Amino acid sequence: MKYLANCSMLFSEVPLLQRAAAAKAAEFDAVEFWWPWPDQPVPADADVDAFVGSVEDAGVQLVGLNFFAGDLAGPDCGVLSIPGRSSEFRDSIDVALGIGARLGVSVFNALYGNRVDDATPAEQDELGCENLGLAADAAARIDATVLVEAVSGPKPYPLRTADDAVAVVDALRGAGRPNVAFLLDLFHLANNGDDVAAAIEKHADVTGHVQIADCPGRGEPGSGDLDLGGLLAALTARGYDGWVGLEYKPTTDTEASLAWLPRAQRAAPVRSTT
Repeated sequence: MKYLANCSMLFSEVPLLQRAAAAKAAEFDAVEFWWPWPDQPVPADADVDAFVGSVEDAGVQLVGLNFFAGDLAGPDCGVLSIPGRSSEFRDSIDVALGIGARLGVSVFNALYGNRVDDATPAEQDELGCENLGLAADAAARIDATVLVEAVSGPKPYPLRTADDAVAVVDALRGAGRPNVAFLLDLFHLANNGDDVAAAIEKHADVTGHVQIADCPGRGEPGSGDLDLGGLLAALTARGYDGWVGLEYKPTTDTEASLAWLPRAQRAAPVRSTT
């Protein structure tokens, strides 16, 4: 397995622009971030340059980045399928892909969107697929993949199980967007009561990225009762060889929460050329 640090949840002891460097100091070679400007779908050019520079200066690979998704804890979580907000998602596409082109980002997470009262589920699903298609077409220009994720928590987010999310992936692939894939977040599936082992068995072939946290609690591995080691082994056995993002809330400080992962296993594995 190759692990990366989600620097929107880890290393929160330091400001966001210092977190890539903190991850490198902890011997990670790769990182991912949520959208760095949660209140702005189109940040100032200087802010984008500062973010890109912080990653470049740290000497890490930015593997994953979220598109703009509104307030992740609020009613507008995942604006792409919300009629009054979806233009903000579209506005963020060029920004995200511009960062991706500069830093070699390979996966972009597009949160699907909460249900709202002023549109039917069918209308939201149509809009969501339209916007995912636009994002996938843009991502294809830099050979990147758009991810669709099932999410937990007390919000009216419609993709709650692996089957829910993969149905959207299948619809987009069927419409000619092969660069749309499933983001398999083991915590969210477990927290929703989904059968995580069955999800791996059924959907490993359309999984484009993996994120982990223990359950319950969303803390580091070992803080809950989810068999993360066994589940990751099952993924490997099913052929998954991509990144595993550490997207958890440390129960103490970040460095202490990483005690389960030896420093030697945090660096990206070197592939043999023979």
